[in-house]
Amino acid sequence: MSTIGEPAQESPAFAKREERRAAAVACSAHALHDGYTDLIYVMLPIWQMEFGLGYAELGLLRGLFSGTMAGFQIPSGLIAERLGTAPVLALGTALAGAGYCLAGASAGVGLVAVALFIGGLGASVQHPLASSLMARAFSGPRSMKALGAYNFSGDIGKMTVPAAASLLLLAMSWRPALALLGGLGLLAAVAIPVVTPRYGADAASQSARQGVGTAPGASHRFAFAVLLSIGVLDSATRSGFLLFLPFVLTAKGASVPVVGLALTLVFAGGAAGKLVCAFVSARIGAIATVWLTEGLTALGIAALLPLGLEASLLLLPVIGIVLNGTSSVLYGSVPDIVRTERRARAFSVFYTGTIGSGALAPVLYGVLGDALGVPSALIVVAAIVLLTLPLSLVLKPALTPRLQ
Repeated sequence: MSTIGEPAQESPAFAKREERRAAAVACSAHALHDGYTDLIYVMLPIWQMEFGLGYAELGLLRGLFSGTMAGFQIPSGLIAERLGTAPVLALGTALAGAGYCLAGASAGVGLVAVALFIGGLGASVQHPLASSLMARAFSGPRSMKALGAYNFSGDIGKMTVPAAASLLLLAMSWRPALALLGGLGLLAAVAIPVVTPRYGADAASQSARQGVGTAPGASHRFAFAVLLSIGVLDSATRSGFLLFLPFVLTAKGASVPVVGLALTLVFAGGAAGKLVCAFVSARIGAIATVWLTEGLTALGIAALLPLGLEASLLLLPVIGIVLNGTSSVLYGSVPDIVRTERRARAFSVFYTGTIGSGALAPVLYGVLGDALGVPSALIVVAAIVLLTLPLSLVLKPALTPRLQ
């Protein structure tokens, strides 16, 4: 009989079944939580009319959710090391759903703010724990592909949950619509402990005692810090580019609907890139893929400036693929350089750093845009992303074992 930490020793069929269960839990949680995060964009105009809010107040509501989510990711990873992935992920999903249920019962903006804080607190568990679960279930080179699929599932949620809200709002008011969507989180929270394979704190501590589960590159002392630095620069490039893109297109004569189409093309390419680049990385290696994606990102951004509007629209999906595709490569490399028992903590730090960078970069690049103008600021964005290339070479000793 296998132990809790050794489900794969039962049989190959059992191992495959456990992998499918882990993937179902992680990808479903990612889709639901990311959908909850972007659902706020649907609600902001409604809350503005309902409560008479200004744009600054709407920004505070959005920041309350995302800030709470980012700030509590590291504590979530630490708690999961003691309690296990399934109970903490289930509790967080329940809180995220309860937050939207509470928002649906709110009579004023104060209760909406409390609801968003609760929802953000619950959402903080998903990225570190679900990605850690995928890395544990799919070991070796397969983890890169698995984490790419996991990364892609978040974009599915960003499209489906807000779309579902829009459809519900055609049939009912916003309060019952939010309550129904929040109920999905409560139902998912019940299912998570049942479906999640028994990988948890016990398995991690057992791996530590037995000296197994150590990532090939775990002995490279600064590998994780370098990987995080690349992730921070990559996230800053993504948010900086999206900040300036509408203004670049407007200068080319794009109308508001065309700008919306352009952003959709970038996001669609980005969703595909998260999946495609993970498979590319599994074949040619993380370092080569980072050079490919970040190099093409810089070239694509620079090429966008002199092109006409029609040619720019054709280029944007390609930029989206490489702009977002690097993230799957970076997340997928965490298991190679972090020991099994510390992956939840590592993912929490990684996501906190990249999300924080994505939030701070538009402010800094905005100041740069005011000082230099949009075209020059965009060139700076393209130049800064190239800093990831020499940094990635530092990771080569830590990531080389994946290719052996």
